[in-house]
Amino acid sequence: MAMNIGGDAEEKPMSDINTTPLVDVMLVLLIIFLIAIPVVVQSVELALPKVVFEPTETKPENVLLAVRADSAGTCQVYWGLSPVSSTELLDRAATKLQAEIDKVGTITRADQLPEVHIRGDVNTPYKCIGGTIFTMQRAGFVKVGFISEPPPNAAL
Repeated sequence: MAMNIGGDAEEKPMSDINTTPLVDVMLVLLIIFLIAIPVVVQSVELALPKVVFEPTETKPENVLLAVRADSAGTCQVYWGLSPVSSTELLDRAATKLQAEIDKVGTITRADQLPEVHIRGDVNTPYKCIGGTIFTMQRAGFVKVGFISEPPPNAAL
């Protein structure tokens, strides 16, 4: 509040509020919101896939892996029903792929190669599944897929 104290007896004290600082603050806030809101509202347009249950075609040459983590957080990978270490997984995968290529002969298309199907426990950390994918790609497998369970009320 500003007061005007003068020497004249006729002058009364001024009791008006100085609104200039209030207007300045409001204008600054308005500018900040005008700049910040479009940044917050923007999003990347994506067409996400619709989840539909599709039966997996299992071929005898495909590799079926199961990945889970124990209570200590150690990754466990199973080739079929037998547990394997990461180096054993790499060696076994490379040997399997080479055997399939030798059996088929000349590979002209990627769909002639065997696939890797990974079943991952829902509580498995990503590092376990990501490490398994990396190992299988290092061995030479091109197609890596995930086996999942559809929701209970999913349409077939």
